[in-house]
Amino acid sequence: MKFRYLVTLLFLILALAPLSAQRKNKIYLDYIEQYKSIAIKHQKQYGIPASITLAQGLLESGAGRSELARKSNNHFGIKCHSDWKGKRVYHDDDRKDDCFRKYDSPEDSFDDHAKFLKRPRYASLFELKVTDYRGWAKGLKQCGYATDRSYANKLIQTIELYELYQYDRPKFKPIRVQDLPPVEVENPHPVYRSWGLLYIEARNGDTFESIAQEFGFSAKKLAGYNEVPRDYPLENGDIVYLEKKKKKAEKGYDYTVVRSGDSMHSIAQRYGIRLKNLYKMNKLPDDYIPSVGDRLKLR
Repeated sequence: MKFRYLVTLLFLILALAPLSAQRKNKIYLDYIEQYKSIAIKHQKQYGIPASITLAQGLLESGAGRSELARKSNNHFGIKCHSDWKGKRVYHDDDRKDDCFRKYDSPEDSFDDHAKFLKRPRYASLFELKVTDYRGWAKGLKQCGYATDRSYANKLIQTIELYELYQYDRPKFKPIRVQDLPPVEVENPHPVYRSWGLLYIEARNGDTFESIAQEFGFSAKKLAGYNEVPRDYPLENGDIVYLEKKKKKAEKGYDYTVVRSGDSMHSIAQRYGIRLKNLYKMNKLPDDYIPSVGDRLKLR
């Protein structure tokens, strides 16, 4: 537990260092740049989202700065288990002198991580789409990869903050609105109103470009209303606001309790409030990672 605690503490120190969500930590960016090609290769070879591999590496190794990563090249906190025949190193974790795998190089650690997730225990994850990083994050927690109740939240927040989802679609190029033919929409999105705001629910295959074309917006403005980059991957059922969100939630919705899989962005979308105001109301750093059970002020 002590070892896991130190890695988590290092992760939080590194992750909370930026002063705003737009100013990303250079240590994290360097780690992503160094290992993104391996993550993309493993996505093609094993079917594991590159974003998940990178986020787990960042979280489990403190962006390569943990003692286990520096001295033993173990970037994913994988313990020995009964079938491990390789090198070993011992640290206090859940038990005193827990056995962790030791590798000759970080690349060996990444390879073993991919093979480790191909165990029957994680088989259900491979039924998900490779672009469903939220499902994968929740699934890893449910399958017991980590005991931390907020493990899924931390992965999702890291993926969204550093836009790691782009590596799940390395050949994806956003369609420009001007390239789309001005055709009449056969199956238009129903428009709903909640919290006094107009919104639609995304469908499979939707992008901000396609929705913007349908409603006569610029994709940049539409993404801005929803506080994400234009290439942010939409999933079926995601809320897409057609106007600027509010500064605080409506009366009667003073607080919310963080659930598994929540990120600050998903909470802001759920209640139709601006992300920066959610941070401000709770006096939190702009890249705070919500933990399951946290109570957040909404107005």
